Amino acid sequence: MDIKAFKAGEYQQYFQYKSFIPTCVHHEWETSDSSLALLLSKADNKLGELNAFSQLIPDVDFFIKMHVNKEATSSSRIEGTQTNIEESLQKIEYIDPEKRDDWEEVQNYIKAMNEAVCMLEKLPLSSRLLRDIHKILLQGVRGKQKLPGEFRHSQNWLGGASINDAVFIPPHHDHLPNLLTDLERFLNDDIYPVPHLIRIAIAHYQFETIHPFLDGNGRIGRLLITLYLVSKGLLVKPTLYLSAFFEKHKELYYDNLTRVRTHNDLTQWIKFFLEGVQQTSENSIQTFRSIIALRQEHEVNILSLGKKIKLARDFLHYLYKKPVTDSQDVATTFSINISTALRLLEDFVKLEVLREATGYKRNRIFIFDKYIKLFS
Repeated sequence: MDIKAFKAGEYQQYFQYKSFIPTCVHHEWETSDSSLALLLSKADNKLGELNAFSQLIPDVDFFIKMHVNKEATSSSRIEGTQTNIEESLQKIEYIDPEKRDDWEEVQNYIKAMNEAVCMLEKLPLSSRLLRDIHKILLQGVRGKQKLPGEFRHSQNWLGGASINDAVFIPPHHDHLPNLLTDLERFLNDDIYPVPHLIRIAIAHYQFETIHPFLDGNGRIGRLLITLYLVSKGLLVKPTLYLSAFFEKHKELYYDNLTRVRTHNDLTQWIKFFLEGVQQTSENSIQTFRSIIALRQEHEVNILSLGKKIKLARDFLHYLYKKPVTDSQDVATTFSINISTALRLLEDFVKLEVLREATGYKRNRIFIFDKYIKLFS
């Protein structure tokens, strides 16, 4: 099927509403749109460059943790949470009590992504895997009553105070088994030669249209993108996350998804998606380059600490893993007393590596500011 000829689905009448039943997607796809083909080529090239670049960087797993934090805060903000990346790196006791629910949702997202990447070593990208990470996502937070780890058994809707004035009503739950089986086959298909970026663009649209959970669909759908790229080997490490692009262009993100259903315009959605891959890959490459430059700068700066250089170098390495810290953490990690830890932290403040964030004399928090800002 040519992408231009795609028919998104049809509405089915129920007692007091119509729900949208999407067309199945597990079949062969082709495109006659030359501008889409050009965007695909550019996005593929930039993604390949990012993948190669990430394999050349020492300690890349430290930096991936920061990418995951950025993804978690961006994806959660699309859904209305207010936690920023700096807050997501702090201990819960340092978070304003009014913001702790948001903080916990972000932590669950981080855990879900990390667990999902590990699961891919044993499981295909499947309904089972999505249910498992959904359970993690909603564990103990808002939405915990909305069947964590289970596909819905009732009708849901998007927008509106009730189903009667909803902006969009996904398919009735009776259709979920067939639609999800079709989506799973499409994601894992080796018969139809669909370019990977087009396949995951279509799969993300389809997942969001099916909306199989009572809560958390947006976050799971965005996780799905990175997990697919890792599962197919396009990324050796999970270094591409599109939520920041989607958040920046939030109205376009939703408008383009909606336009597929209302105008059968799958082409425009895929173009938007590919533009996101290209821009995000370029931004991620630039972030890695900036990290390398920052490391070199600080490696030179700490040479001024003389006899403390060994501990200082180990501490600097630690900060890439934990860029928000306090004296107790430092003392415990390096098996030193609190006073030594405080002197080390104060040395790093003087060198302008760290910033003290509280202004207090006790319970002070130290932030690796320049590093965190690379991801902000």
